[in-house]
Amino acid sequence: MDYQAFAQQTTQEILGYYQDTSGWKVIKTSITVSSKASKKFHGNLYRVEGIIPESTSRLSDFLYRPENRVTWDKSLKVYNMVQKIDSETFICHTITQSFAMGSISPRDFIDLVHLKCCKGNMDIISSASVDFPTYPPSSNYIRGYNHACGCVCSPLQENPAHSKLVMFVQTEMRGKLAPSIIEATMPSHLVSFILNAKDGIKTHKIPSRCGCHHNGHSSFLKK
Repeated sequence: MDYQAFAQQTTQEILGYYQDTSGWKVIKTSITVSSKASKKFHGNLYRVEGIIPESTSRLSDFLYRPENRVTWDKSLKVYNMVQKIDSETFICHTITQSFAMGSISPRDFIDLVHLKCCKGNMDIISSASVDFPTYPPSSNYIRGYNHACGCVCSPLQENPAHSKLVMFVQTEMRGKLAPSIIEATMPSHLVSFILNAKDGIKTHKIPSRCGCHHNGHSSFLKK
């Protein structure tokens, strides 16, 4: 599989979702959560919007880095980089916690994660599930599937020292879950992610990067 080409394709899909303003139904307003029918599977594509009081470069670094992810993202029990593809792309193995009071059991995922720095100081972190023979599905967890997901980080127009975070999620949980359970629990689950990120970034030191194409960005995954 050409992982680099697939990563670029996924990034373009996330950018398309970001630019598409039609058809979204707001389903939660404390942190804005909207949804529409996914074109990828029989389920929903979710859009989550929040404000993070950190610079865009620091926020995207924080969200992209695999190390320490489980210390702040309370939805995960494992998040490991299993192969580096290039300086902005890696494959990770993720195991989730159970949620919705245990009604949704842990899943595991193999995702290709990619960081792209765009014009206007906007960063896109995209991810999508891939086949990776080194980590075949096991009997311990149901293997879920992430259709094109990602985060778009950009400076807040009225305060460029803060960032607007827009996240897109379309996760196929698989197993025998009723769609109604996922639809009832996913919005709160996504809000929790934004709140966890907002709290976590306060306590994690993010080394500055240099050399990407804007505002001091560069790759931290050493070759």
